[in-house]
Amino acid sequence: MADLKGKTLFITGASRGIGKAIALRAARDGANVAVAAKTAEAHPKLPGTVFSAVAEIEAAGGRGLACITDIRFEEQVLEAVAKTVSTFGGIDILVNNASAISLTGTLETPMKRYDLMHQINTRGTFLCSQACIPHLKKAKNPHILNLSPPLNMEARWFGPHVAYTMAKFGMSMCVLGMADEFASDGIAVNALWPRTAIATAAVQNLLGGEAAVERCRKPEIMADAAHYILTRPSRELTGKFLIDEDVLRTAGVTDFDQYANAPGAELLPDFFV
Repeated sequence: MADLKGKTLFITGASRGIGKAIALRAARDGANVAVAAKTAEAHPKLPGTVFSAVAEIEAAGGRGLACITDIRFEEQVLEAVAKTVSTFGGIDILVNNASAISLTGTLETPMKRYDLMHQINTRGTFLCSQACIPHLKKAKNPHILNLSPPLNMEARWFGPHVAYTMAKFGMSMCVLGMADEFASDGIAVNALWPRTAIATAAVQNLLGGEAAVERCRKPEIMADAAHYILTRPSRELTGKFLIDEDVLRTAGVTDFDQYANAPGAELLPDFFV
């Protein structure tokens, strides 16, 4: 099976959760990982920092680079990308993982929260892609992977939290457009989304605490699915909206209990699937 040895990944929001899991999976191959996240100091409800993630990446066998970055700000993104290229010689893979969530209706969504979701999810994805693409064009097997859902245009996904859905679908629209725009450059642009809820800080803090976490899968399922996608030939897999479980079945995985937080528990389905 192909691996990511020597490849350089730029991963947003990689100080914890799914982003960090993807980073650690790549690190086990011997990859270089730029951790572009804004958490410099640990928070009681948000464990992990840019620096602790880099330490874990290096312990796993990779090379890490701490890039304290708020992707809402263009100058910070450009600085982080330049630092990554200067340190590792280029960028092979961009993972747009950073995201903000607020599952609130129209009247319950303050504009500050609306702006945050759109600045991080849609605009941040566009900005990081724009900054990395000139370097991806020089890579041998370039990939962009957005952690965003299939464009499932059903009212039930908009009605309860239209602002959040718009912001996440903006990331998916980047996949649709950029895959076509950069096909001739051989840059793969795909989306990856979980079939079930994943045990992250968002689930812990916003969606039901420990009881919900027990009905989630571990972030490692997304990391293994991402690894499979990112090791495919970029000209052969692009413009796709992929689901973690489906990807891993294609890769030959049959044991999904290994990803369960509580084997045997009824799993929570994720949004948009």
